Amino acid sequence: MTGKLTHFDDQGRAAMVDVSAKPDTARTAIARGRIIMRPETFALINDGKMGKGDVLGVARIAGIMAAKRTSDLIPLCHPLMLSKVSLELTPVAPDAVEIEATVKLNGQTGVEMEALTAVSVAALTIYDMCKAVDRGMTIEAVRVVHKSGGKSGSWDAA
Repeated sequence: MTGKLTHFDDQGRAAMVDVSAKPDTARTAIARGRIIMRPETFALINDGKMGKGDVLGVARIAGIMAAKRTSDLIPLCHPLMLSKVSLELTPVAPDAVEIEATVKLNGQTGVEMEALTAVSVAALTIYDMCKAVDRGMTIEAVRVVHKSGGKSGSWDAA
């Protein structure tokens, strides 16, 4: 940990980090989160009976699309040429869907924000598709659990 915030210039103004001198390295980030719901909502999703269709399939596509558009959403993120984005959505009875996103590239900057965005938008998509039957759903524990590549190497959440 350097202790210096990287998205500010010498005058304290917000700035995009200059990565032009950094070498390309293989980089990976994995993020996880979950959405908690009523058991009745979980059953509708798990049994494929939600009126709007395949909730988890749509959420998976939404997460992939979101990872690809992260720089459009987060002001100081670099637009990246991602080589892989995958999402696993796992129903966990009686009342949750666990979401894990893996993002990879060979490049000059990490992909943690893309993985976090993928998880967040997948969870928001589940909420959107199911809110008619359960407005009390909770999205929680969205976090990076692994990153590798770059000067700082690998890191895993405790």
